[in-house]
Amino acid sequence: MQQIYNDLITLIEQEIPAVLCIVTSTSGSTPRKAGSKMLVLGDGSIKGTIGGGSVEFQVIQDAIKLLSSAEPMVKNYHLEEDLNMHCGGAMQVYFEGIGCAPKLYIFGGGHIGKALAGYAVSLGFRTTVFDQREGIFDSWDLPGIETKIGNYIQLIESTTFDKNSYIVIVTPKHEFDETILLACAPLKYAYLGMIGSKRKVAEIRNNALANNILTAGSLSKIDMPIGLPFAAETPAEIAISIAAKMIDVKNTAKKS
Repeated sequence: MQQIYNDLITLIEQEIPAVLCIVTSTSGSTPRKAGSKMLVLGDGSIKGTIGGGSVEFQVIQDAIKLLSSAEPMVKNYHLEEDLNMHCGGAMQVYFEGIGCAPKLYIFGGGHIGKALAGYAVSLGFRTTVFDQREGIFDSWDLPGIETKIGNYIQLIESTTFDKNSYIVIVTPKHEFDETILLACAPLKYAYLGMIGSKRKVAEIRNNALANNILTAGSLSKIDMPIGLPFAAETPAEIAISIAAKMIDVKNTAKKS
């Protein structure tokens, strides 16, 4: 039993997302009893067990789905009726995401990027900011934020994106924004947004369609111009509109 707690501490320290599965109650004949615990990682590997067989396989699949939402849940499993297990009992399992905080990747460490990063940490986002400009982060004093300097495309290629990733593009140059957008659009993500005027957005959209780079369906998923539409003017206000949009996307996904 102690080993699974040791494994849990290791996963938290290494910031590896996982789901803790606990059998909270049982009735009839079941492979394990209440209190049995199992950790499920994103690749389907496990630490601990709740008894093996069809019920464990189904719990693993349900846990993997939970990784993208990070919402705790309780689910009942009728072993014979639902899973064709001859032991015929029932189990209730509690699922809790560990280290499943949404990941925010900000491209551009200027005024808007810096303001957004500051807000995002307090809102529960694991935040990384990318920029190509040497020294751009030297004056930053924002705890809990990771910063990386380098070529934008190389940074994208070295980063893992998934359905729990939020991507914000706010670089100082139009060509950078377009290049990053086209590279990120085919990736997995929960949210992808790009700053820009309506004219700039229209140009990028038309170029992507005319050159068969992106489909209309792919473009429709991108939030551009970025953020909730209100009369934001300062970098801090624009960052608030972006943060509000991300919160809306995150909380709406929980209800679906």
